[in-house]
Amino acid sequence: MNAELIESIESHGIETVLALVTGNKIVVRETVTEVIQKTIEYKKTVFVGAVYVPEFLKESEARH
Repeated sequence: MNAELIESIESHGIETVLALVTGNKIVVRETVTEVIQKTIEYKKTVFVGAVYVPEFLKESEARH
C-alpha cells in the first residue's frame, strides 16, 4: 500500500478501512494504530537527510 495515497483511516469493528485520495477504499487486517505506525516508519525513510522534516515525525522521534 502506498502510504502517500491514504486520505483517512477508519475502524469498523475488526476491520480497518483506508480511504484513498483516488476515491477507492481498501479493507486491511492491520489496526488503525498499526497503519499509523507503519505510515510514520515509511515517512521517516522518505525524509532521511531532508532539509525539511514534518513536525509529526519530529514528535515521533522524541517519544522513542
